[in-house]
Amino acid sequence: MEPSPTLAKSPVNRRKFLRRVLWGGAALAGVSGAATGYGFWEASQIRIRRLTVTLPHLSSGFEGKTIAVLADFHHGPFVGIKFIRQAIALAQALSADAYALVGDFAHKGTHTTEQLPPCLEALSVLKAPLGVFAVPGNHDMQHGGRVYREVIRETPLTDLTNQSVRVGVGSDELWLAGVDDLWWGKPDLSAALRGVPDGAPVVLLAHNPDFSEVSPDPRVGLVLSGHTHGGQAYLPGLGVAWMPSRFGDKYRAGLVQGPASQVFVSRGLGEAGVPLRLNCPPEINVLTLTSGR
Repeated sequence: MEPSPTLAKSPVNRRKFLRRVLWGGAALAGVSGAATGYGFWEASQIRIRRLTVTLPHLSSGFEGKTIAVLADFHHGPFVGIKFIRQAIALAQALSADAYALVGDFAHKGTHTTEQLPPCLEALSVLKAPLGVFAVPGNHDMQHGGRVYREVIRETPLTDLTNQSVRVGVGSDELWLAGVDDLWWGKPDLSAALRGVPDGAPVVLLAHNPDFSEVSPDPRVGLVLSGHTHGGQAYLPGLGVAWMPSRFGDKYRAGLVQGPASQVFVSRGLGEAGVPLRLNCPPEINVLTLTSGR
């Protein structure tokens, strides 16, 4: 969750300025001390959130199948491997039909070599009937993502960077695709969807939800993202202090309608910037697929 090196920062408009002033005022009023203590505690409290999502073109064989979404591990100084293993154990106990790991396994690009391998190795214990799939996030992209690619090749996890796989239930099929990180990688949706039949149900893994705005494609029925952490700290009436998206609060969390596809944004598990969360507890999401018929 860092500023993009390629996308210009949006100007601070009046609303953003006032929001930051109010946040600063709250801190000066002494709210920050109590909030910080609570925020440290909340960051350790993993929630399981469930949602039923209608996926276009879904066939009967996949009706009711589940995808567990895990995002933004940020293994590093704020998030230890013990917490990550706890999250993985909770996720495995959900017995999802598939797991989608949507990036930011490491906390900081300059330390990716030390942080990525333990996280991906821990995630290697996940098992699911349809598979366990992953794409990198911006924090995983040291040396152009070389460390991520080298490590994930040594695991049983399926890397979906700019590619897709078909999973089947009898004669029915579902396509899972993925793209590289929007900020630091080279996302290629055309490559990711190459070979996907017209009218097939498609779920796309893309770490940054802004990708759905930059590269909309009606062939994609559902995008799974993270990156924004739900704002990581949210105060009713004040909102969030910072949102790493060019589209404001639109992709803060939950199911959102993008230009061409539905986008589900997980609040994620770890933290960046500061090791706390406020009204944005870490979460594992379980999405149940339905055709809506």
